[in-house]
Amino acid sequence: MTVLVAYASKHGSTEGIAQAIAERLRELGEPVEVGSVDEVGDLEGFRAVVIGSAVYLGSWMKEAVEFVHRFAEALAERPVWLFSSGPLGEDVEDEEEQPRQLGEMGGIIGPVDHRMFFGALDRSKLGFGERMMVKAVKAPDGDFRDWDAIRDWADGIAGELGVGTEG
Repeated sequence: MTVLVAYASKHGSTEGIAQAIAERLRELGEPVEVGSVDEVGDLEGFRAVVIGSAVYLGSWMKEAVEFVHRFAEALAERPVWLFSSGPLGEDVEDEEEQPRQLGEMGGIIGPVDHRMFFGALDRSKLGFGERMMVKAVKAPDGDFRDWDAIRDWADGIAGELGVGTEG
């Protein structure tokens, strides 16, 4: 059976994290499908699910929250890992950055783990309103994703699933 890595990404940073997780799981010998939460029709044939969302103003994207609610029963029957992408920079208080829906989702699906990863900001991909918002909060430009931490987290998922971790 296969692992599903599903994500909600507005400008590509969270999608990049999802792709990196899927790539690492494949390297370790786990069959993986990866795609947007909007592309998933059902969870048949998936033995585990990794769900990620960008976090904006303290919340997961609407599409990701809807995905969890739509598949709540199926998700509760298999191991699920959650990740969030959003804080920018290098020193952020973890508690401050947790998505507000995390507690609710945890109660519904009982995830194995949730991890917060730093995101990326490329102002050239933003609309006018978004550029004004990041300017107002003085958000730094750049790619702050920690690829080693993402890879290590994927190794942990593989270990939980009983997939070989040599590589």
